[in-house]
Amino acid sequence: MRIALHTKLKAGAEAEYEAAHRAVPAELVAAIKDAGATSWTIWRSGTDLFHVIDCAAYDLLLTRLAGLPVNVAWQARINEYLEVVHDYSAADAPLPVMWELNPSGGSGE
Repeated sequence: MRIALHTKLKAGAEAEYEAAHRAVPAELVAAIKDAGATSWTIWRSGTDLFHVIDCAAYDLLLTRLAGLPVNVAWQARINEYLEVVHDYSAADAPLPVMWELNPSGGSGE
């Protein structure tokens, strides 16, 4: 499954957020993979952040990560830079798909 999220940085937090993501702890990366994510990409445009996550099940991914000390510490650090923090519910603002070009080259529904 592919999930897209939109989050927002506090104005002026761009450099600190980028610096943090240049040094994501290896233990956190391993935990994210172990929790079921196969890919996670974040793009930034100004203070807007766009995430695309590929995983088996988003709700399971969140459940597995929620209480892990390495993730709790990371979220505490990252939340300092965010305007609104993720509440770790699976319904927390995944973006609905409007259109996609599917692998066969046609228009997806």
